[in-house]
Amino acid sequence: MSKSNVNSIPHLNTLRWRCIGPPRGGRVVAVAGDPQNSQVFYFGAAAGGIWKTEDGGLFWENVSDGFLQSSAVGALTVSQSDPNVIYAGMGESTIRIDVSYGDGVYKSTDAGKTWKNIGLRETRHIGEILVHPQNPNLVYVAAFGDAFGPNKERGVFRSKDGGESWEQVLFRSEKAGAVDLSFDPLNPRIVYASFWEAYRNFWSLNSGGPGSGLYRSTDGGDTWADISDNPGLPTGTKGKIGVAASPVQSGRVWAIIEAEDAGLYRSEDGGESWTMTSRNRDLIHRPWYYCHVFADPQHADTVYITNLQMWKSTDGGTNFIEITTPHGDNHDLWIDPSDSLRMVQGNDGGACVSFNGGKSWSTIYNQLTSQFYRMDIDNQFPYRVYATQQDNTSISVPSASEYGAITFNECTLPGTGESGFIAVKPDDPDIVYIGAVGSSPGGEGALQHYNHRTRQLRLINIWPEEVFGWAPRDMKYRFSWTYPISFSPHDSGTVYACGNHVFRTDNEGKSWERISPDLTRADEEKLGLSGGLTVDSSGAEH
Repeated sequence: MSKSNVNSIPHLNTLRWRCIGPPRGGRVVAVAGDPQNSQVFYFGAAAGGIWKTEDGGLFWENVSDGFLQSSAVGALTVSQSDPNVIYAGMGESTIRIDVSYGDGVYKSTDAGKTWKNIGLRETRHIGEILVHPQNPNLVYVAAFGDAFGPNKERGVFRSKDGGESWEQVLFRSEKAGAVDLSFDPLNPRIVYASFWEAYRNFWSLNSGGPGSGLYRSTDGGDTWADISDNPGLPTGTKGKIGVAASPVQSGRVWAIIEAEDAGLYRSEDGGESWTMTSRNRDLIHRPWYYCHVFADPQHADTVYITNLQMWKSTDGGTNFIEITTPHGDNHDLWIDPSDSLRMVQGNDGGACVSFNGGKSWSTIYNQLTSQFYRMDIDNQFPYRVYATQQDNTSISVPSASEYGAITFNECTLPGTGESGFIAVKPDDPDIVYIGAVGSSPGGEGALQHYNHRTRQLRLINIWPEEVFGWAPRDMKYRFSWTYPISFSPHDSGTVYACGNHVFRTDNEGKSWERISPDLTRADEEKLGLSGGLTVDSSGAEH
């Protein structure tokens, strides 16, 4: 709302915002730790800025409010030689249909108390930042660039003066950007960079192309060699690649590669030749959303993969066991260089800290970073606020509490809906309709009916047709990830839901009537499979 509009409404400028929760974390794709203070960690939220804990994850505080001009954090790195120096890259590289872009790189020189933008404002999405282990002013940035179109501000950028100036040291094309970087810590002049050719629009995602590849520099980024087709690596088109050099064994490098022959690859000679160590698909589900590998800083044969689950190998990447985390969809991992049991991890439910190598983790129910797709309120007094939280359940939060603070115990969970609209019956707040694509069985257009009096949740899909692996053009009806649901303003017994047609029910979803023609363009070119190299017709990305 513009300032003039605010001033035109009497007393509106006297209102004050207050936080009502819930204290249940949202997506985190960037984490870091202080290498000297064992209790200090940081995370970057996908929509909530930068947060810091000084007590090992018991309490998190936002340290970026008032400094950042964008909210999505894609990369976060603390200088190993000077922990007061922190770099944050804005715009996450998990390029969902609703991804938020950033405005370059921010730097703090006082352990997160203040932040300053230091450039690269048009890079849009940043996947990784490296800081030289002995020089906090020597910085490398992996810039993916614009997810929705070509641009020149992508590739690997380097600064030798702490971000005062930047040089683009590696550029592939206007369609391919850098997404991952790794030093050889035993010789930090050796740098590895992965490039990803991918683009998306509002009806599909396409991962893979000739711009995807793996590069190596042996002179600190002055020159680069393309090692994408070195012996042992998969041939043909490649997609997203994660890379990690071992801090323990010089020359050992891992790469998790999206390709026809997808899997985890390892080199013992600095990338000259490679061997596939695992083709386990659990390591590389939905590569565009994950595809990260992390080398243990103290054990040469230990390597971690973050994906839907988190995985650990202690035999060089051949066999893996699952590391249970508080939430699924695991993205980033930071391991203390001097204590591999101390780590912080980011997932779609928040950030969590471990001091025992992942055997147990701090809670994610202490982070005010939830992402909500849609909201509604009821007519109780005090009223309650309802929302569908990304990669979580739908939730109902009281607007006020007799205890002063609103605790999670006072929240209720009306359905599993993470993705869509939520609609509360105007004259009966116990009845809630929830869009639940992606978080519920029922297939295309998953729709739930919740009765709080009976605690009963039932599926009332308009047309229960499985969507996974199918192109939208092959479906009888098409529903978006966040399709509209609404009560009639004239009759609270009538509910409308919209896919490519408008549907109506007057019996609480026991049956539905189609009341409109196809209201979309139904353009065949925009109704194909999504994903590119790896099909991802989950309903979320088109």
